Amino acid sequence: MSGRKGKSRYWASQAEAGTENGCAWAGCEEKGLYRAPRSREVLTEYSWFCLDHIRQYNATWNYFSGMTDEQVEADVRRDTVWQRPTWPLGGGNYRFDSSRVRDGFGFFDGAPPEVGARRAGTPEEQALIVFDLSPPINADTVKARYKALVKRHHPDANGGDKAAEEKFKQIADAYRTIMASFGS
Repeated sequence: MSGRKGKSRYWASQAEAGTENGCAWAGCEEKGLYRAPRSREVLTEYSWFCLDHIRQYNATWNYFSGMTDEQVEADVRRDTVWQRPTWPLGGGNYRFDSSRVRDGFGFFDGAPPEVGARRAGTPEEQALIVFDLSPPINADTVKARYKALVKRHHPDANGGDKAAEEKFKQIADAYRTIMASFGS
């Protein structure tokens, strides 16, 4: 290894790793200082080449050769998640179940609060209630609150829940109403 700290052996050349074989290219007498994978199936076994031949090898090596379009697509999709299994967001056993929470204040029962409940008259006041904001407000505050509410109530984040979808529609309507009041 060289004296540099943090240099990964993965990227180290053969000379730094302490082995000095000849170039694997037929008829070449140069030292093999640069590694290349032997095949797509075994990417951790290497052949060692000199600089000129590693350039030729890299120019002609095609990872996807011999694969159908479907196999290439499947390989690319697996690679986007680092070859690890994935599950849909908010689906299956990962949904929030409010019945498993002791809720002494009634936050999860869906009933509107009785004490200090705000009454709305105009569409702008109704929109502010949806956003849980009170005047004075500005466009930046509304946009920030809109982004937070959309992330929480988006149907994709809630497994297609109809209640979340309706809340999402209310949020979108309230956002348009409030922004229209700013003249935007």
